[in-house]
Amino acid sequence: MWGRTDLIDETEEMVQHRIKKEKDVLKESEGIMFEESRDGAVLITSIEVDENGEKKIGKKKGKYITLTDLTVNPDDEESFKQLEKMFVQKLEEMHANLNLTKSSKVLIIGLGNSTITPDAIGPKAIEYLQSSSLSQQVDNVKVVMYAPGVTGQTGFETSDFVEAISNAFNPDLIIVLDALAARNSERLCKTIQLTNTGIHPGSGVGNQRKEISEEAYGVPVTAIGIPMVVDGPVLYADAMEHVIHYIGSKIEEKGSPSSALAVTPMVSSKKSSIDTKVLQPIFGEWVTWSTDEKRKLFEEVFVGKNPSLFVTPKETDAWVDHYAYLLSTGIESWITSR
Repeated sequence: MWGRTDLIDETEEMVQHRIKKEKDVLKESEGIMFEESRDGAVLITSIEVDENGEKKIGKKKGKYITLTDLTVNPDDEESFKQLEKMFVQKLEEMHANLNLTKSSKVLIIGLGNSTITPDAIGPKAIEYLQSSSLSQQVDNVKVVMYAPGVTGQTGFETSDFVEAISNAFNPDLIIVLDALAARNSERLCKTIQLTNTGIHPGSGVGNQRKEISEEAYGVPVTAIGIPMVVDGPVLYADAMEHVIHYIGSKIEEKGSPSSALAVTPMVSSKKSSIDTKVLQPIFGEWVTWSTDEKRKLFEEVFVGKNPSLFVTPKETDAWVDHYAYLLSTGIESWITSR
Protein backbone atom coordinates (compact mmCIF):
# COMPACT_ATOMS: atom_id res chain seq x y z
CA MET A 1 0.00 0.00 0.00
CA TRP A 2 1.41 3.36 -0.95
CA GLY A 3 0.73 6.46 1.09
CA ARG A 4 2.53 4.94 4.07
CA THR A 5 3.26 7.36 6.88
CA ASP A 6 5.06 7.41 10.22
CA LEU A 7 3.25 10.60 11.29
CA ILE A 8 0.25 10.08 13.55
CA ASP A 9 -1.45 13.27 12.37
CA GLU A 10 -1.50 11.91 8.80
CA THR A 11 -3.62 8.88 9.63
CA GLU A 12 -7.10 9.14 8.12
CA GLU A 13 -8.66 10.08 11.45
CA MET A 14 -5.94 12.65 12.21
CA VAL A 15 -5.50 14.58 8.97
CA GLN A 16 -3.73 17.90 9.56
CA HIS A 17 -5.60 21.20 8.99
CA ARG A 18 -9.11 19.75 9.46
CA ILE A 19 -12.01 22.17 9.50
CA LYS A 20 -13.12 23.36 12.98
CA LYS A 21 -16.20 21.12 13.07
CA GLU A 22 -14.12 18.02 12.37
CA LYS A 23 -11.52 19.04 14.98
CA ASP A 24 -14.24 19.44 17.60
CA VAL A 25 -15.53 15.93 16.81
CA LEU A 26 -11.97 14.59 16.97
CA LYS A 27 -11.40 16.18 20.37
CA GLU A 28 -14.46 14.36 21.69
CA SER A 29 -13.48 10.98 20.24
CA GLU A 30 -13.27 8.18 22.76
CA GLY A 31 -9.70 6.98 23.19
CA ILE A 32 -8.05 10.07 21.69
CA MET A 33 -6.99 13.34 23.33
CA PHE A 34 -6.20 15.94 20.69
CA GLU A 35 -4.82 19.45 21.14
CA GLU A 36 -3.52 21.89 18.56
CA SER A 37 -1.82 25.24 19.12
CA ARG A 38 0.53 27.58 17.33
CA ASP A 39 3.71 29.38 18.35
CA GLY A 40 4.69 31.74 15.57
CA ALA A 41 4.98 29.67 12.39
CA VAL A 42 5.18 26.38 14.31
CA LEU A 43 2.00 24.29 14.52
CA ILE A 44 2.07 22.10 17.63
CA THR A 45 -0.10 18.97 17.70
CA SER A 46 -0.32 16.90 20.89
CA ILE A 47 -2.15 13.58 20.77
CA GLU A 48 -2.63 10.97 23.48
CA VAL A 49 -3.96 7.56 22.47
CA ASP A 50 -5.33 4.90 24.82
CA GLU A 51 -6.35 1.30 24.11
CA ASN A 52 -9.62 2.34 22.41
CA GLY A 53 -7.83 4.95 20.30
CA GLU A 54 -5.19 2.42 19.28
CA LYS A 55 -7.89 0.23 17.75
CA LYS A 56 -9.42 3.20 15.92
CA ILE A 57 -6.38 4.69 14.23
CA GLY A 58 -3.88 1.82 14.22
CA LYS A 59 -1.27 3.82 16.11
CA LYS A 60 0.23 2.52 19.33
CA LYS A 61 -1.04 3.66 22.72
CA GLY A 62 1.00 6.58 24.03
CA LYS A 63 1.82 10.24 23.57
CA TYR A 64 2.68 11.92 20.28
CA ILE A 65 3.86 15.50 19.69
CA THR A 66 4.45 16.97 16.24
CA LEU A 67 6.04 20.33 15.45
CA THR A 68 5.34 21.53 11.92
CA ASP A 69 6.64 24.66 10.18
CA LEU A 70 5.55 24.67 6.53
CA THR A 71 7.57 27.87 5.91
CA VAL A 72 10.99 26.57 6.96
CA ASN A 73 13.70 26.14 4.32
CA PRO A 74 17.41 25.21 4.43
CA ASP A 75 18.48 28.88 4.23
CA ASP A 76 16.24 30.04 7.09
CA GLU A 77 18.36 29.98 10.24
CA GLU A 78 15.74 31.81 12.32
CA SER A 79 13.06 29.22 11.61
CA PHE A 80 15.42 26.43 12.65
CA LYS A 81 16.21 28.30 15.88
CA GLN A 82 12.48 28.58 16.60
CA LEU A 83 11.98 24.88 15.87
CA GLU A 84 14.90 23.95 18.14
CA LYS A 85 13.48 26.08 20.95
CA MET A 86 10.11 24.33 20.68
CA PHE A 87 11.84 20.95 20.36
CA VAL A 88 13.67 21.41 23.69
CA GLN A 89 10.41 22.48 25.37
CA LYS A 90 8.60 19.40 24.09
CA LEU A 91 11.47 17.13 25.13
CA GLU A 92 10.95 18.42 28.67
CA GLU A 93 7.18 17.96 28.39
CA MET A 94 7.49 14.44 27.00
CA HIS A 95 9.72 13.29 29.88
CA ALA A 96 8.24 15.26 32.77
CA ASN A 97 6.72 12.17 34.39
CA LEU A 98 10.02 10.22 34.34
CA ASN A 99 11.61 12.45 37.01
CA LEU A 100 15.03 12.28 35.37
CA THR A 101 17.95 13.87 37.23
CA LYS A 102 21.55 14.82 36.48
CA SER A 103 22.59 11.32 37.53
CA SER A 104 20.09 9.62 35.16
CA LYS A 105 21.67 7.66 32.30
CA VAL A 106 20.56 8.21 28.70
CA LEU A 107 21.26 6.00 25.68
CA ILE A 108 20.96 7.83 22.34
CA ILE A 109 20.61 5.71 19.19
CA GLY A 110 20.88 7.11 15.65
CA LEU A 111 19.00 4.78 13.30
CA GLY A 112 19.50 4.75 9.54
CA ASN A 113 21.99 4.20 6.76
CA SER A 114 24.70 6.87 6.69
CA THR A 115 25.44 6.11 3.02
CA ILE A 116 21.89 6.97 1.89
CA THR A 117 21.33 10.69 2.36
CA PRO A 118 17.60 10.82 3.25
CA ASP A 119 18.16 8.01 5.76
CA ALA A 120 21.23 9.56 7.39
CA ILE A 121 19.70 11.93 9.97
CA GLY A 122 20.19 9.47 12.85
CA PRO A 123 23.87 8.65 12.20
CA LYS A 124 24.64 12.30 11.39
CA ALA A 125 23.07 13.48 14.66
CA ILE A 126 25.22 10.95 16.54
CA GLU A 127 28.32 12.40 14.82
CA TYR A 128 27.41 15.86 16.10
CA LEU A 129 26.66 14.52 19.58
CA GLN A 130 30.00 12.72 19.70
CA SER A 131 31.75 16.06 19.26
CA SER A 132 29.58 17.78 21.89
CA SER A 133 30.15 18.30 25.60
CA LEU A 134 28.11 15.15 26.31
CA SER A 135 30.89 12.92 24.96
CA GLN A 136 33.71 14.63 26.88
CA GLN A 137 32.96 12.72 30.10
CA VAL A 138 35.49 10.01 30.87
CA ASP A 139 34.50 8.83 34.35
CA ASN A 140 30.97 8.01 35.48
CA VAL A 141 29.50 8.21 31.98
CA LYS A 142 25.86 9.31 31.94
CA VAL A 143 25.26 9.48 28.18
CA VAL A 144 26.10 6.84 25.56
CA MET A 145 25.48 7.48 21.86
CA TYR A 146 25.67 4.96 19.04
CA ALA A 147 24.72 4.54 15.36
CA PRO A 148 24.24 0.78 14.74
CA GLY A 149 23.71 0.99 10.97
CA VAL A 150 20.98 -1.05 9.29
CA THR A 151 20.37 -4.77 8.95
CA GLY A 152 21.42 -4.66 5.29
CA GLN A 153 24.87 -3.45 6.34
CA THR A 154 25.48 -5.53 9.45
CA GLY A 155 23.41 -8.67 8.89
CA PHE A 156 21.95 -8.30 12.38
CA GLU A 157 18.68 -6.83 13.63
CA THR A 158 19.21 -3.23 14.73
CA SER A 159 17.10 -3.84 17.81
CA ASP A 160 19.52 -6.59 18.91
CA PHE A 161 22.38 -4.06 18.98
CA VAL A 162 20.23 -1.63 20.96
CA GLU A 163 19.20 -4.36 23.41
CA ALA A 164 22.82 -5.44 23.95
CA ILE A 165 23.97 -1.87 24.69
CA SER A 166 20.94 -1.27 26.90
CA ASN A 167 21.67 -4.40 28.94
CA ALA A 168 25.32 -3.36 29.38
CA PHE A 169 24.67 0.34 30.11
CA ASN A 170 21.38 0.02 32.02
CA PRO A 171 19.98 3.44 30.95
CA ASP A 172 17.04 5.25 32.51
CA LEU A 173 15.92 6.42 29.05
CA ILE A 174 16.57 5.46 25.43
CA ILE A 175 16.23 8.15 22.75
CA VAL A 176 16.00 6.91 19.16
CA LEU A 177 16.57 9.26 16.20
CA ASP A 178 15.41 8.33 12.71
CA ALA A 179 14.20 9.54 9.33
CA LEU A 180 10.47 9.00 8.70
CA ALA A 181 8.09 8.66 5.76
CA ALA A 182 5.26 11.14 5.17
CA ARG A 183 1.96 10.86 3.34
CA ASN A 184 1.82 14.50 2.27
CA SER A 185 4.63 16.00 0.20
CA GLU A 186 4.17 19.38 1.94
CA ARG A 187 5.30 17.79 5.21
CA LEU A 188 8.68 16.67 3.83
CA CYS A 189 11.46 18.14 5.99
CA LYS A 190 8.93 20.40 7.74
CA THR A 191 7.95 18.31 10.79
CA ILE A 192 9.53 16.85 13.93
CA GLN A 193 7.62 14.06 15.67
CA LEU A 194 8.27 12.90 19.24
CA THR A 195 6.59 9.85 20.76
CA ASN A 196 7.04 7.64 23.82
CA THR A 197 5.74 4.58 21.95
CA GLY A 198 9.08 3.53 20.46
CA ILE A 199 9.64 2.70 16.81
CA HIS A 200 9.70 -0.07 14.20
CA PRO A 201 12.81 0.75 12.07
CA GLY A 202 11.96 0.91 8.35
CA SER A 203 8.19 0.63 8.83
CA GLY A 204 7.45 3.80 6.84
CA VAL A 205 9.08 2.39 3.70
CA GLY A 206 7.67 -1.12 4.02
CA ASN A 207 10.80 -2.69 5.53
CA GLN A 208 9.64 -3.16 9.10
CA ARG A 209 12.16 -4.62 11.57
CA LYS A 210 11.92 -5.63 15.24
CA GLU A 211 10.43 -3.03 17.56
CA ILE A 212 12.52 -0.74 19.74
CA SER A 213 10.25 0.10 22.67
CA GLU A 214 9.74 0.04 26.42
CA GLU A 215 7.81 -3.21 26.05
CA ALA A 216 10.83 -4.80 24.36
CA TYR A 217 13.55 -3.59 26.76
CA GLY A 218 11.83 -2.56 29.98
CA VAL A 219 13.26 0.96 29.58
CA PRO A 220 11.30 4.09 28.49
CA VAL A 221 11.92 4.77 24.80
CA THR A 222 11.39 8.11 23.06
CA ALA A 223 11.43 8.07 19.27
CA ILE A 224 12.19 11.30 17.42
CA GLY A 225 11.98 11.60 13.66
CA ILE A 226 11.74 13.89 10.65
CA PRO A 227 9.86 12.88 7.47
CA MET A 228 12.37 12.74 4.62
CA VAL A 229 10.55 10.67 1.94
CA VAL A 230 7.08 10.14 0.46
CA ASP A 231 5.76 7.33 -1.70
CA GLY A 232 6.17 8.33 -5.36
CA PRO A 233 2.45 8.02 -6.23
CA VAL A 234 1.60 10.43 -3.38
CA LEU A 235 2.97 13.15 -5.65
CA TYR A 236 0.34 12.25 -8.27
CA ALA A 237 -2.48 12.87 -5.81
CA ASP A 238 -0.89 16.07 -4.47
CA ALA A 239 -0.33 17.37 -8.00
CA MET A 240 -3.96 16.68 -8.92
CA GLU A 241 -5.14 18.59 -5.84
CA HIS A 242 -3.06 21.58 -6.92
CA VAL A 243 -4.46 21.39 -10.47
CA ILE A 244 -8.04 21.27 -9.16
CA HIS A 245 -7.55 24.28 -6.91
CA TYR A 246 -5.68 26.21 -9.60
CA ILE A 247 -8.42 25.69 -12.20
CA GLY A 248 -11.14 26.45 -9.63
CA SER A 249 -9.41 29.69 -8.66
CA LYS A 250 -9.02 30.72 -12.31
CA ILE A 251 -12.73 30.11 -12.96
CA GLU A 252 -13.79 32.09 -9.88
CA GLU A 253 -11.43 34.95 -10.76
CA LYS A 254 -12.49 35.11 -14.39
CA GLY A 255 -15.20 37.70 -13.82
CA SER A 256 -13.31 39.68 -11.23
CA PRO A 257 -11.99 43.16 -12.27
CA SER A 258 -8.73 42.38 -10.48
CA SER A 259 -8.01 39.55 -12.91
CA ALA A 260 -7.56 42.04 -15.72
CA LEU A 261 -4.73 43.68 -13.77
CA ALA A 262 -2.79 40.46 -13.17
CA VAL A 263 0.60 40.46 -14.89
CA THR A 264 1.72 37.01 -13.69
CA PRO A 265 -0.07 33.66 -13.49
CA MET A 266 -2.13 33.33 -10.33
CA VAL A 267 -0.91 30.76 -7.81
CA SER A 268 -3.61 29.04 -5.82
CA SER A 269 -3.28 27.52 -2.38
CA LYS A 270 -4.74 24.10 -1.68
CA LYS A 271 -6.03 25.51 1.60
CA SER A 272 -8.19 28.11 -0.16
CA SER A 273 -11.91 27.39 -0.40
CA ILE A 274 -13.04 26.36 -3.89
CA ASP A 275 -16.63 25.89 -5.03
CA THR A 276 -16.53 22.36 -6.43
CA LYS A 277 -19.75 22.97 -8.40
CA VAL A 278 -17.83 25.08 -10.93
CA LEU A 279 -15.41 22.19 -11.44
CA GLN A 280 -17.92 19.37 -11.87
CA PRO A 281 -18.47 20.06 -15.61
CA ILE A 282 -14.71 19.48 -16.07
CA PHE A 283 -13.92 16.68 -13.60
CA GLY A 284 -17.34 15.21 -12.85
CA GLU A 285 -18.54 13.99 -9.45
CA TRP A 286 -14.99 12.87 -8.58
CA VAL A 287 -13.97 16.44 -7.79
CA THR A 288 -16.32 16.51 -4.78
CA TRP A 289 -14.52 13.61 -3.12
CA SER A 290 -12.33 14.16 -0.07
CA THR A 291 -8.54 14.10 -0.40
CA ASP A 292 -8.41 10.68 1.27
CA GLU A 293 -11.02 9.30 -1.16
CA LYS A 294 -8.98 10.57 -4.10
CA ARG A 295 -5.83 9.02 -2.65
CA LYS A 296 -7.60 5.69 -2.32
CA LEU A 297 -8.54 5.91 -6.01
CA PHE A 298 -4.89 6.52 -6.92
CA GLU A 299 -3.96 3.57 -4.72
CA GLU A 300 -6.26 1.31 -6.75
CA VAL A 301 -5.07 2.70 -10.10
CA PHE A 302 -1.37 2.48 -9.33
CA VAL A 303 -1.35 -0.74 -7.32
CA GLY A 304 1.68 -2.79 -8.41
CA LYS A 305 3.24 0.13 -10.30
CA ASN A 306 6.48 1.54 -8.85
CA PRO A 307 5.73 -0.02 -5.46
CA SER A 308 9.19 0.82 -4.09
CA LEU A 309 9.55 4.34 -5.49
CA PHE A 310 10.20 6.91 -2.77
CA VAL A 311 10.88 10.60 -3.37
CA THR A 312 12.98 13.06 -1.39
CA PRO A 313 13.76 16.80 -1.96
CA LYS A 314 16.77 17.71 -4.08
CA GLU A 315 18.22 19.69 -1.13
CA THR A 316 18.14 16.56 1.05
CA ASP A 317 21.80 16.84 2.07
CA ALA A 318 21.19 20.37 3.43
CA TRP A 319 17.99 19.31 5.22
CA VAL A 320 19.73 16.32 6.81
CA ASP A 321 22.63 18.43 8.05
CA HIS A 322 20.31 21.10 9.52
CA TYR A 323 18.05 18.62 11.30
CA ALA A 324 20.89 16.42 12.54
CA TYR A 325 22.47 19.51 14.09
CA LEU A 326 19.12 20.68 15.50
CA LEU A 327 18.45 17.30 17.13
CA SER A 328 21.95 17.05 18.58
CA THR A 329 22.06 20.57 20.02
CA GLY A 330 18.48 20.32 21.27
CA ILE A 331 19.13 17.02 23.07
CA GLU A 332 22.43 18.32 24.47
CA SER A 333 20.69 21.46 25.77
CA TRP A 334 17.90 19.44 27.37
CA ILE A 335 20.22 16.92 29.04
CA THR A 336 22.68 19.50 30.41
CA SER A 337 19.84 21.68 31.76
CA ARG A 338 18.49 18.93 34.03
